[in-house]
Amino acid sequence: MSSSPRSTSAPSATAREGGGGGNAMALLVIASCQLMVVLDITIVNIALPDIQRSLDFSTTGLSWVVNAYTLTFGGLLLLGGRAGDILGRRRVFVFGVLLFVLASLLGGFAQNSGQLLAARALQGIGGAIASPTALALIGTTFREGPERNRAFGAFAAVSAGGGAIGLLAGGVLVEWLNWRWVLFVNVPVGLLVALATPRWIRESEPHPGRFDVTGALTSTAGMVLLVYGFIRAGQDGWRDGLTLAAFAAAVVVLAVFVLTERRSGQPITPLHMFADRNRAGTYGIMLFLAAAMLGMFFFLTLFVQNVLDFSPLRAGLAFLPVSAVIAIGAGVASRLLPRYGPKPFMVVGAVLAAAGLAWLTLTDVHSTYAGSVLGPMLVFGLGMGMQFVSLTLMALSGVSGRETGAASGLLNVTQQVGGSLGLSILVTMFGTAGDAEARRQIPRFLAEASPAERLWFRRTGELPGRWADEILTAGVSAAFVMAAIFTVVAALIALVVIQVRPSDLERLQGGTGPGPR
Repeated sequence: MSSSPRSTSAPSATAREGGGGGNAMALLVIASCQLMVVLDITIVNIALPDIQRSLDFSTTGLSWVVNAYTLTFGGLLLLGGRAGDILGRRRVFVFGVLLFVLASLLGGFAQNSGQLLAARALQGIGGAIASPTALALIGTTFREGPERNRAFGAFAAVSAGGGAIGLLAGGVLVEWLNWRWVLFVNVPVGLLVALATPRWIRESEPHPGRFDVTGALTSTAGMVLLVYGFIRAGQDGWRDGLTLAAFAAAVVVLAVFVLTERRSGQPITPLHMFADRNRAGTYGIMLFLAAAMLGMFFFLTLFVQNVLDFSPLRAGLAFLPVSAVIAIGAGVASRLLPRYGPKPFMVVGAVLAAAGLAWLTLTDVHSTYAGSVLGPMLVFGLGMGMQFVSLTLMALSGVSGRETGAASGLLNVTQQVGGSLGLSILVTMFGTAGDAEARRQIPRFLAEASPAERLWFRRTGELPGRWADEILTAGVSAAFVMAAIFTVVAALIALVVIQVRPSDLERLQGGTGPGPR
């Protein structure tokens, strides 16, 4: 896969010149990879109860099945984007996809919790290599203006809707096969993407440079320590020695990361990207929205399966309407962005997401899917669809070709880090509220429980049946309160920080606008 002109296939060249067939196939390959990578964050969610029983995870420890993936993914995305800029994006894209395939295969064969978490972390590394190059390839394959707007719209719809699609696919696989197939399914998809890439996507021109390995390692280590601190706080309290040590170490390591980036001639995180207020605001909005979105899927999956007693397949089907609404929101935004700019969609989208999450805080043990879950999910999904298109376009607007990978990597980083950090905070809220509810439920349980239920409690230390549902629902409701706060902060950032300039509208309409900022 040389980067010389001889390696460029005819369809790829056609795609670059605007050929409809080449464009369509190139976008299909790129979007398929992004769907596989994003889908894997939530496809595992639907299998969490089965994984917990099979490999003996605790409820709070179970979040590491998600976080082991999102942390390595988020922490190494910038290195992946930089690798594409230096070595050639198509080459790096294929390598990342194949590494993702290998990790999925290993995870499917895991026999204990340690093996599964190691495989999930390796999946995150593969995703971190493939995903930012996928987004950057759109920037180098499609011309700026309506053509690129449509491509970004499709990419954003896949990125936002992949979570709900993952829940449906996971439900089908767990119901008809078993939880291991939520990992095995990536193997044929990834191999097809890797085989199709050289035919339909042209190699980008490599830009000489070096890798900021120190920056990549310190950013990843700092985020792992920070997330671990929040999860530990939910399990053992805020005064626990290891909790405090994790937070202190996170502060030190992240400070080293910032100093490293400021002194590096070729940093993994180009800090000048934050000099543009719109781009900086975009990253902040994505951070908070991702925190809310991943938490919503995680806790709603537990709620519909444990409280509403949905099977994995029925739970997956329950989330299917979200994908449709996200696609509608993304389509509306991509068509109207050239006329109105991204700010209205950022503000309205965040407000809708906040309204949906606020509605979900009202769920209790007597809630039904149609009466208490479906409506809030649709409102939330519509807002997220509008947001993801706007955020993607704004993050890459006016970026030079040399830094497309870094800019797309930063957007992906804020999404994955926001998801991991947000989930750890929400798990802490869930655990704290659940513990408080358990203390209230124990006297009722002892007064009303049967001898068999009391025996179960003495053996396991866990309340059974309806008492357990009360505890889980209290924790989930508290988590949704915090998730709603996240989206309110995102709305405020969009309202106060984002400014749409005439040059931004000109680029969205296909004009040249000023050069990269």
